[in-house]
Amino acid sequence: MTDDTTQLAARLLDVLQHDIMPLTRRGVAEGNKVFGAAVLRKSDLSLVLAETNNETDNPLWHGEVHLLKRFYEGETRNIPTSDLIFLTTHEPCTMCMSAITWAGFDNFHYFFSHEESRDAFAIPHDLKILKEVFGLEPGGYRRSNAFFRAISIPDMIEASDEPGELRERADAIRAGYAEMSQTYQASKDGNAIPLA
Repeated sequence: MTDDTTQLAARLLDVLQHDIMPLTRRGVAEGNKVFGAAVLRKSDLSLVLAETNNETDNPLWHGEVHLLKRFYEGETRNIPTSDLIFLTTHEPCTMCMSAITWAGFDNFHYFFSHEESRDAFAIPHDLKILKEVFGLEPGGYRRSNAFFRAISIPDMIEASDEPGELRERADAIRAGYAEMSQTYQASKDGNAIPLA
C-alpha cells in the first residue's frame, strides 16, 4: 500500500489511543463495555467527534450508535457523511453496522474483529446474532458492498510501508483494551445491560 495508507493507519491509531481510549476508560469505570468510535474528515484526517459505549443509560447506546446520536445532536450534523471516515474500536455489531449505513457513511475502519470481541473480550453477542438471526458464520457479511467498505486496521498496518512501528503502537492499544476488558468483566455482574 501507499504512504497514504501508512499515514491513515497512523492517524487512526492516534485517535484510538488519545481520543477514544480515555473516554472508554471513564465509560468502563461506570459499568459500560469497551466499545468506542470516532469520525474524522477525509480531507485532513482531523477529528470531528469521538464517543464511547453508554449502555448503562440505554442498551442501544453502543459506541457507534452513541457517537451517531451525539453527531446528529450538534453542529456536526451539517457535515456530509460522505466526507467522513468512521472509525470503530471493534468490528460493528449488526445494529451498529446498520446505523452506520443508514447514516450514509460509505466506510468504517475497525481495530478488533468480531472474533476478538468474542475470544479476547468475552463478548460473543455480535457473532451469535450474525449466526442466529442471519445464518452467517464469522466473517460472513460482505465487507465491500453497495453501501460501505469495511476495513480492518490491522490489515492496513500489515500492508503499510512501516508495519513495525505501527505494530508496536497497535500492541500498546491492545494492552490498554485488555486492561479495560478485565475491569468491565469483573464489574458486569448485576448491571442492567441486557447482553452484558
